[in-house]
Amino acid sequence: MIKDALKYIVGLNEPKIIDYRGNKYSDKELEIIKEPLSEGLELNTLTGLVDYIKNDIDGFQNTDLIVHIKNYKTVEVISQLKENYDRHCFIRTTAQLPRIEFSRFLDTENFIIMMQSCFIDNEDKSKVLKVVGNIKEEVVKQVGDDGITQQVTAKSGVARIEEVELPNPVSLIPYRTFTEVGQPESKFVFRMKSGPSAALIEADGGAWKNQAVLNIKQYLENELKDIEYIQIIA
Repeated sequence: MIKDALKYIVGLNEPKIIDYRGNKYSDKELEIIKEPLSEGLELNTLTGLVDYIKNDIDGFQNTDLIVHIKNYKTVEVISQLKENYDRHCFIRTTAQLPRIEFSRFLDTENFIIMMQSCFIDNEDKSKVLKVVGNIKEEVVKQVGDDGITQQVTAKSGVARIEEVELPNPVSLIPYRTFTEVGQPESKFVFRMKSGPSAALIEADGGAWKNQAVLNIKQYLENELKDIEYIQIIA
């Protein structure tokens, strides 16, 4: 009797499919029963991702895998599409990046600390640090400021003070992607105002992000060139 009752209940809940003007409709809302998906390991380096694949930790040697470079700071190892159009994500690595204050005026001490700790050395970094480190007066003069060039009062020698033109734009190399790859160099607008305080404003329209993705792709292609079952997309 219990089996008969269950069959009756199931029969009541079965959806009816209706054809109407070439389309199929159901009289009940249907939900797909999804297969469980892997959560994926969480890493912070490209080296860890490469080691995971080379050592075949989870036994994927005969499985086609995709290394998906989502953006300048995230890379995933995923499966091909399943029948229900889901994918497994086996590993995800996210770059740990320093906090860099762009488009915000900082006092000279914090600005210098940020430049020293978050930017790779190059010629323009030295120029910026030289100007900021020698600012003499609290009031930054705007003499000759046409929106591109700006002048400030700075020490020029042991006791000499003069108007110094700020370098603009400046090409700098901040840490903005995985440390295993080359950091993209891009242009910034360097500004100062009373306080004194200084700011860097990004001036490349975000093109550095595309370069970072290309750098990651080149690194992975070189490291995984002998792994045949891997496809790298960016």
